[in-house]
Amino acid sequence: MDRIRIVGGQKLHGTIPISGAKNAALPLMIASLLTRETLSLQNVPALADVNMLVRILGHHGVDYSQNGRRVGEDEHAARAIHLCARDIVDTTAPYELVSKMRASFWVIAPLLARMGEARVSLPGGCAIGTRPVDLLLMALEKLGVEMEIEAGYVHAKAPKGLIGAEIAFPTVTVGGTHTAIMAAVLAKGHTVITNAAREPEVVDLATCLNKMGAKIKGVGQSRVEIEGVGSLTGAYHRVLSDRIEAGTYAMAAAMAGGDVMLEGAEPDLLGSALEAITQAGATVTTTNEGIRVQRNGAGLTAVDVSTAPFPGFPTDLQAQFMALMTMAKGRSRITETIFENRFMHVQELARLGAHIKLEGDVALVDGVKMLQGAPVMATDLRASVSLVIAALAAEGETVVNRVYHLDRGFEHLEAKLGRCGAVVERLSNPG
Repeated sequence: MDRIRIVGGQKLHGTIPISGAKNAALPLMIASLLTRETLSLQNVPALADVNMLVRILGHHGVDYSQNGRRVGEDEHAARAIHLCARDIVDTTAPYELVSKMRASFWVIAPLLARMGEARVSLPGGCAIGTRPVDLLLMALEKLGVEMEIEAGYVHAKAPKGLIGAEIAFPTVTVGGTHTAIMAAVLAKGHTVITNAAREPEVVDLATCLNKMGAKIKGVGQSRVEIEGVGSLTGAYHRVLSDRIEAGTYAMAAAMAGGDVMLEGAEPDLLGSALEAITQAGATVTTTNEGIRVQRNGAGLTAVDVSTAPFPGFPTDLQAQFMALMTMAKGRSRITETIFENRFMHVQELARLGAHIKLEGDVALVDGVKMLQGAPVMATDLRASVSLVIAALAAEGETVVNRVYHLDRGFEHLEAKLGRCGAVVERLSNPG
């Protein structure tokens, strides 16, 4: 199993190109099931989760191709992909595939919309009341879906077809909003979604669906209206840039110091996070190229943040910001309001010398003057990259184990940091 070795203490100087957003690419790829024609997506990142979703969609009969592959080149290296679900050959999404990636559960919506039925495994390790799978199913029931949950599978049918309805989410849910939109675009009649997620990735999905012939209004607002259509066409769409990757590298630059240009980053997608980084002591400048982050000499200052749905501080940047705060002067208070059990990185940051105290959904971080390199273990995607950020400023060598988590969400991480002067390398096949 691969590991990443980092020797801390090097400032970062250079340009980091920001990839397409994984959290936008995945629902866009799933939307290919809604049409018999080809959906072409550009700026798709080369990630393990994207590769896995290609396999899952192939199981349902989606044909996949990509541009520009050369002989001997990695089959997922190209940045433009083409998906065609002319014939859906299987409406079952089995546990062995869904369990490997939660977002793949969203195939339930287009399968119901196209075929009137779906049998989809519940995501692995997920109680029905945690993370809003229950809200996702509620939205489908509002649209006329009948379902049973048996032996870990959702058996869903729409005997009269999907029917437009009013869907009021009690809490903001990105997955529920994605699902409701994908189901409603082919439903008969009018659908209104209230308390819809406003995340840029939701907007990107709706923008692409409108290109395909959907009639969606109000995206980016808490109230979304959809007029169902009989069918959708193919389309060409460029995946928006990854705000989480951009925010991660912005925090890495603030942590290590130096001067980094995040090429292609979109500041409008990162308002609250950039504000927190600025308050911590970095200089953040927006340009036509992207976002420039500088910190030379001055120390970091403790900043309190609380995660919230967009446009608030993203839960997907909470672990990274905590790493930044481990060397800030004073005490910072980090409150996680979106997901339970999202402080698993705390114990590993403590191995590097961080002083963090947990009180329920609050982490109290007392900054230290210096972190010390140590072997650490990645527990999930965002936790793993928080360890990389901390290691960039730690004294000595840090080895991050289980980096397959990183490969799920960060394209060419070692190369991007390495080109800016970080001492970072991947170690394969450890003894």
